[in-house]
Order: sequence, then structure tokens, then C-alpha cells
Amino acid sequence: QVQLVESGGGLVQAGGSLRLSCAASGSIFSINVLAWFRQTPGNEREFVSAIRWSGGIPYYAESVKGRFTISRDNAKNTVFLQMNSLKPEDTANYYCAGGSFVGLRYEALYNYNYWGQGTQVTVSS
Repeated sequence: QVQLVESGGGLVQAGGSLRLSCAASGSIFSINVLAWFRQTPGNEREFVSAIRWSGGIPYYAESVKGRFTISRDNAKNTVFLQMNSLKPEDTANYYCAGGSFVGLRYEALYNYNYWGQGTQVTVSS
């Protein structure tokens, strides 16, 4: 089992920044990808960004490219999401997800076996 714990959400004005953290523990060797998704009430969970433990090019949704940056600290088993130039439409509950797969289907929910409890991000206009 893998446990994922998010932190760093909060309330910020449009144009501001937040940094989310996702700390992984447990059988970390069983996952090779960590990702961020987000969800608003009544909507499906939406892919935001993903990164592999081994490195490589991070992957982003078009809606956040150039504004969000995903990074990892392997020594601390933690993944970060730096969110800049935030917009009201970025308001959502943000979830960390862990999976083990090959290929580039980072946006596919079925690739992820482990999920955190979520952290709320609210961007005011």
C-alpha cells in the first residue's frame, strides 16, 4: 500500500501563487508515476500534471502549461506542484495520485491505484 498526503492548499487572489506538496509513504517502490488531478463539484476529476520518479519530461494539461510546474524530491518521497498566475477557474480540490505504468496516458484515471484525500485551492477574482 502507498499513502499519499497532500498539503499546501488555501485561498489566494487571482494572479497569486500556491505550492502544493504530496508526501508518499509505504510501498513506494510499487509506483513510478506521481500526478496531480483536480475536481470541482459535479464534474469529473481532471488531469493537471504528472512526473516519473525516474525523471524525464514532466507532462501538463494544456490549461496549466506555462503556469504550473511539477517537481520531485526523491530523497523526501515528495512531489510538488508550483502554481503561478492562478485564475479563478483553477479553483478545485486537488488530488495527488500514484500509479505504475508505461506509456504516456498520464491523464487516464485508471492508471492510478493510489489517491490522496485532496487539498482545496480557491482562487478569488
